[in-house]
Amino acid sequence: MTRDRPTTAWLRHVRADNGRPIYLALVEALETAVREGELQAGDQLPPQRAVAAQLGVDFTTITRAYGAARDRGLVEGAAGRGTFVRRRVLDDEAGLVDLSMNLPPPPQGVSLAALLKETTAAILDRTDVATLMAYHAGQGAPGQRGAGAAWLAPALGPIGPERIVVSPGAQSALAAILTMVAKPGAGLMVEPLTYPGVIALATRLGLRLIPCPVDAEGFLPEVLARLCAERRPAAVYLVPTTRNPVATTMGLARRREIAAAIGAGDACLIEDDPYSRLFDSPLPALASLAPERTFHIATLSKTLSPGLRTAFVATPTAAMAQQVADALHATALMGSPLATAVAIRWIRDGTAERILAGVRREARLRRVVAAEALPHAQGDAEGLHVWLDLPPGLDATGFRALAAARGLALVASDAFATTPDAPAGLRISLGGPAKASMLRQALSHVATLLEPSDATGPGA
Repeated sequence: MTRDRPTTAWLRHVRADNGRPIYLALVEALETAVREGELQAGDQLPPQRAVAAQLGVDFTTITRAYGAARDRGLVEGAAGRGTFVRRRVLDDEAGLVDLSMNLPPPPQGVSLAALLKETTAAILDRTDVATLMAYHAGQGAPGQRGAGAAWLAPALGPIGPERIVVSPGAQSALAAILTMVAKPGAGLMVEPLTYPGVIALATRLGLRLIPCPVDAEGFLPEVLARLCAERRPAAVYLVPTTRNPVATTMGLARRREIAAAIGAGDACLIEDDPYSRLFDSPLPALASLAPERTFHIATLSKTLSPGLRTAFVATPTAAMAQQVADALHATALMGSPLATAVAIRWIRDGTAERILAGVRREARLRRVVAAEALPHAQGDAEGLHVWLDLPPGLDATGFRALAAARGLALVASDAFATTPDAPAGLRISLGGPAKASMLRQALSHVATLLEPSDATGPGA
């Protein structure tokens, strides 16, 4: 089939029986086409009138069938755009519920599939394909860096595009910066529980992780200053907004104290900021408080879509931006030109803000669902995940295995731990399940597993 226009070929699966309504036969035909791969996530269904004409039935019957397919989670609609096969239907049918991967939920009122089709078509129509798909070295084209500066402005404030680097994702940016600022054997200051990606990079690059004590807001400024003076780390890494994994946010006063503590030493600051744009009014980034020594990384993976593989890096100087670009070229060469072009067009024409608004609405709805199901979990109202401390004596790894046996994918504190005595808990991501109703059911299962039991384990 062609992916650029609706197809009616799958209608051959419709089997009309005397004792079964035709609208149900149509829904079952749609299920068959999805299950067998004839229809893929994001494919557009034909207009209802076209289906009615081909099957020789009335329009109301097709309307009822499309409505039933929507209720079953097979399709999703976008006003004025059409009806599309919903994402990850096959996973839902298999009973898999992923609460481990942090990704934005499907945006309310927006079809990413439709937008991708429209945007890629427009890009290919108006751009020389050979030029688009060639190698693109450097920090990014001026227009791309300008779009990045605009995207960062709500948290970072005004910044010149000469200090911006366009990166194929935050992990590539983090690797480039660490290879630039830290030699093997150097120290990297982190929280006791931190992003697993930075743990993996430190291991790969031969860096020493130096855990710094924290409270509910993050690093303790006095201890951070003392450890920086004593241990002389090359860099300090932190996620100040919706801290990963513990889901709390560092306040403005603490940010100023951390900026002052860093300013007194030689270490640079790496601010990983994937979540600030989820807030209507994000707090000022640390890079705006200590711009002379902070590398600020902001990915689109947590706010728009992981598939865009685009992140922006704000560097202390234009010269350092070029150094980061050189390091990226040596490790990742370049990002996908087409994906980057989509991301930049969305930022420049306002589509990114529309998607972001839909993600915000759905994320906040899901946070309410999490608060109802797991009232003891902590997290920002705007966040994509919550943190759940486990009761004393309950092993996080064992609980994760127990949940997996019940069809729930969770990530436990051992994946984030940089010290043997890190607190036991679970990071529960809220964006993975395709529908809020699936999330509600999954979190109810987690709550049940946590209930005391007279058997050998929790919820046994």
